[in-house]
Amino acid sequence: MTISKAELPDKSLLRTDGKIYDYIDSYQGNFIDQNGNIDSTKIGKSFFASGPKWIDKLFAFRNKLVGLFGLKTSGKITDRQKMLDNFKCEKGEHLGLFKVFDKTDDEVVLGEDDKHLNFRVSLFIDKQNENKTDKNLIISTTVKFNNWFGRLYFLPVRPFHKLIVPTMLKGIIKNIEKQN
Repeated sequence: MTISKAELPDKSLLRTDGKIYDYIDSYQGNFIDQNGNIDSTKIGKSFFASGPKWIDKLFAFRNKLVGLFGLKTSGKITDRQKMLDNFKCEKGEHLGLFKVFDKTDDEVVLGEDDKHLNFRVSLFIDKQNENKTDKNLIISTTVKFNNWFGRLYFLPVRPFHKLIVPTMLKGIIKNIEKQN
């Protein structure tokens, strides 16, 4: 499976909201939608279900560290599967640190606003191919710094982010193709 750098899709909700960001990146991977039933809800749920254990450990470490500075954390997740089973991926809903900000059939926008920075993660299904089962999934991240601490916070996060996002994208694609 090939994951490559991409551009923020023109039709993404993140591009059409008119905001200016301090940081943007996008990665894409191809998946096969055999039955034509993969939508943003399935992609959103898969985002939370397919991360490797080392990413969970990084987030646990992050939560302990940033909690000391009064930043938002995801809290303790006691029964991840129960949370996923109840998660509908609807606008306004939360799962861990992530809130669903917006959603269409082809895209879900997750993220959080905090005192140091605001971030969004777009999970965008690109159906622009001639082959109806062959689709691209593009994960885009945007960050808007609210103050100097946001910039400082993001310095050590950025290199990890560039490892985590492609890994997450591979996991999501494997997960949705396994379900299909």
